[in-house]
Amino acid sequence: MAIIDGAAHHHSHDHMVHQHRAVQGGTARAAVFGISDGLVSNVALVLGVAAATSTAGSGSAVIVAGVSGLLAGAASMAAGEYVSMKAQNELIERELRIERESLLSNPKMEVRELAAIYEARGIDEDTARDFAEAIHEDIEVALDVHAREELGVDPNDIGDPAGAAISSFIAFGIGAILPLIPWFITAGVAAMVASVIVGLVAAAAVGWALAVFTERSIIKTAARQVGWAAGACAITFVIGSLLGTAIS
Repeated sequence: MAIIDGAAHHHSHDHMVHQHRAVQGGTARAAVFGISDGLVSNVALVLGVAAATSTAGSGSAVIVAGVSGLLAGAASMAAGEYVSMKAQNELIERELRIERESLLSNPKMEVRELAAIYEARGIDEDTARDFAEAIHEDIEVALDVHAREELGVDPNDIGDPAGAAISSFIAFGIGAILPLIPWFITAGVAAMVASVIVGLVAAAAVGWALAVFTERSIIKTAARQVGWAAGACAITFVIGSLLGTAIS
């Protein structure tokens, strides 16, 4: 009875820790990458187009390019998130189906497999065997434990493709619209400078959010995000300037 209670406690503890971290579903990851990608890609696009135009950054040309980049990028990211997560979920579901069939058709082998896993972690043979047998008294509990131990997934939280796609679309749109805001107000060099400032500040904010989420250094993470954004801006501005000179 103590073993069963221990198993229930262990399972409950793992579940609470997973829920607290909330890292498997994919929605938070899609949002973070979406806003970061939208910000970097569109600020680079805006500066590239502005540098390539002969009028030192025609406002209408930049807005058209920026809005097009926003819509195309957001749709692409959303579709990519949905397809990739859907495929991943289908693979996990296939493996869970195979595991369930094995638990039903060859329970003794599955008990030995689970006992061997616990023995490898330092539990003595008899205790590991009793623990595994207690877990296998309930097929759903056994499936949950085998999924965690063998596949490394929580079968009750394999991710929401639609949620990740929507989150990615919205986040990309938010990130992509920020460097465009100055172009709705002004144009030319002033708008370009404002786009760069907005982009770098927003990149630093994304880095700060990532640092808080992952419990890493705020300064290092923010600096990394700003560095990537600055690098993309510099490269596209130079290419845009060269392209504009060549065309003119």
